[in-house]
Amino acid sequence: MARGLAPSIVAAIDRSSILGIRAGARSDHRFVGVWPIVVDGRVFVRSWTLKPGGWYRTLADEPVATIQVGSRRVRVSAVRATGNRLLGAIEKAYAEKYPTPGARKFVRGFRTKRRRAATIEFVPRAKPRNR
Repeated sequence: MARGLAPSIVAAIDRSSILGIRAGARSDHRFVGVWPIVVDGRVFVRSWTLKPGGWYRTLADEPVATIQVGSRRVRVSAVRATGNRLLGAIEKAYAEKYPTPGARKFVRGFRTKRRRAATIEFVPRAKPRNR
């Protein structure tokens, strides 16, 4: 399994309620805000809309992204998260991190089968090999 993101990045993401993501390798895509969750030192996000052309579908085709936390930009790879225990822990973390009345609809909605299947983990992007 790939080594995780730097602890300082993970801690900053854990403290923030919104994480900027620019999906795909093209730099002309804009950053959009997503709700990040940290479970066991690993960073996860879940897509709400799953719409064509959105960040989740872009990552399904091209699993690289740039995330923005504060003023830092970090190049990452996107890996689909699986396993009922892990997905359940992510749902619990969403409920704990986003407890406001306005967030409840989304926290409940993140438990649906289609959104649960759209859980992404961000890991460091592999460096290109020298040829």
